[in-house]
Amino acid sequence: MSDALADAAQHSDTSIEIGRRVATRAERRMLIDGDLVAARSGAEFDNVGPATGAVLGATAAADVADMDRAIAAARTAFDTSRWSIDRALRRRCLEQLQSALEAEKELLREELIAETGCPVLTTQSAQLEWPLAEALRYPAGLIDGFEWERVLDGGGLFGERNIRTVVKEAVGVVAAVTPSNFPIEVILNKLGPALAAGNTVVLKPDPHTPWNATRLGRLIVERTDIPPGVVNIVTTPSNGVAGLLGTDARVDLVSFTGSTAVGKLLMRQGADTMKRMFLELGGKSAAIVCEDANPAVIVPTAIGVCVHAGQACAATSRMLIHRSLYDQAVVDITTAYQHVPVGDPADPGTLVGPVVSAAQQERVLTAIDGARCAGAEITVGGGVPAGLAEHLAGGFFVAPTVVAGVDNSADIAQQEVFGPVLVLLPFEDDDDAVRIANDSPFGLAGAVMSRSEERGMAIARRVRTGAFGVNGGMFYGADAPFGGYKSSGVGRQCGIEGFNQYLETKTIARRARRQG
Repeated sequence: MSDALADAAQHSDTSIEIGRRVATRAERRMLIDGDLVAARSGAEFDNVGPATGAVLGATAAADVADMDRAIAAARTAFDTSRWSIDRALRRRCLEQLQSALEAEKELLREELIAETGCPVLTTQSAQLEWPLAEALRYPAGLIDGFEWERVLDGGGLFGERNIRTVVKEAVGVVAAVTPSNFPIEVILNKLGPALAAGNTVVLKPDPHTPWNATRLGRLIVERTDIPPGVVNIVTTPSNGVAGLLGTDARVDLVSFTGSTAVGKLLMRQGADTMKRMFLELGGKSAAIVCEDANPAVIVPTAIGVCVHAGQACAATSRMLIHRSLYDQAVVDITTAYQHVPVGDPADPGTLVGPVVSAAQQERVLTAIDGARCAGAEITVGGGVPAGLAEHLAGGFFVAPTVVAGVDNSADIAQQEVFGPVLVLLPFEDDDDAVRIANDSPFGLAGAVMSRSEERGMAIARRVRTGAFGVNGGMFYGADAPFGGYKSSGVGRQCGIEGFNQYLETKTIARRARRQG
C-alpha cells in the first residue's frame, strides 16, 4: 500500500471530514492579470461534493467583464512581454510550479477527492500522481532540446542561392477549457506544453471542480515568476461567459477537453475568427476478447470500466467477446459486478464513487432505463446502489451496471454514457470484431486480448482509434500523443505532436550573397 493510501486507511476519514478540511483552505478567487481576485460583481457559485450532495463552499462566478479582462491580460502579456521569446524564463517558471505543486500534493489529493468524488485509489494514477510526475516536466524538458529552427538551402530563382529558415513560434493566446472527471490531469497536460511553447493562457475549469484550478492560480502568484497575464484562471458556471473564449478574436487557439457536442459548438464558434482547435472529445471504446485470450483477463478488464464511476473518455465501455466465450463471460462479469466496492471515495477500499453531479446521475440512469425499455437485459445494477452509508444518502451514485442482449446498433452501445455501465457484445471472428469496433461515431481508444501478440497488433492496426492497448499495454504518458479519430476529436495531447499543437510555423527566406 502506498504512503497516501496507508495514511488514508489509518485516519479512516470520510468525505464529510475531508470536505470540511478542504473547505477551510480552498482558494475561492480567480487569477486575472497577476492578481487573485473575486468576481467584479461579487457573485459566487456553490461547489458541491458529489459523494454527499452537500455544498463544500463557494467560488468566484465570473461574468462577461471578468472574462474580457482575462482575455485582454493574456493578449497584452503575449504581445508585449518577453514570455514568448525567453525560453530560460519559461523553463524556470515551469520548474517552480512543479515544486509548488509537489509541496501541496497531499492537500491537492484531498481536494480532488472532495470535489470530483474520485476514489482515493485513483489519485495514485491518472487522477494525480501520473500527471504530477510528467505533465510539466516533459514539456519543460523540451524547451532546450526542441528544434525551434531549421535551415533549408536551395530553391532560388534564376540560379540564385536561396536560404530558408523554418521557425517554430508560439500560437498566441490559448483558451484552455477543462473537464470535471480528471481536472488537474487535463489542466497540467494543457498548461505545460502551452506555456513551454511560449503561449499565454486563459484557463476555464469545469464549474463542478473549480478548486484544484484556483489552487494552481494561488501557487502561480505565490511561488513562481510567471509574469502577470501569462496565466489567467477564470471560474464561472455560465456557458455564455465561457463561450466568449470561442468567439473572441484575441484568442488564437482553443484547447478543449469534454463532450463531442460542445466540441462541435466550439468549432462553429471559432470559424469566424479562424481559430486553431485542439478538441479531445468523447468515446465509446471497444475491448476485444479473442477466443484465445487468457480467460483470467476478462473480469479485470470488465471491472476497469467502473473505475471513477466510469467517468473516463477512454474507458472501454463496449466489451466485444468471442461468441465461444460470451455466455460464460456474461455470468462471470455479472457476478463480479455484484461485488465491486461502491461507496465513500475517501475509503481506500472504494473503487466506484459517485458521478460528478445530480444531473449526470440522472443522465446515466436515463440511458440505462432507455436500454431496458428497448429490450436490453440489465444483468446487474441499473439504479442507485443499495446499502450506502448514511452520510452518502445525498450523493450521486450509480450502481455498476452490465447490459447484455443488445447489438451494436442499440443506443446504449453507440452513445457515451459516462457512468459505470458496460455493454457486452458477441462477435464471430476477427473481421466481425473489427467491424463492430469501428461501427461507432467515436474513435478514441480501444483494447484487444489475445495470446498471440501478432494477432493483437494486427487487430490494433485495423481499429480506427487514436490509442489502443494490446494485452494490457498502457498508452498513457506525457511523451505519448493522445486523441481521437472521427467524433472523438481533432489534434493530440501530449508528446511531440501535442507540443506542436501550441506552435505556429513560419518560413523566412533570404537570398544568399554571391561569392566573389
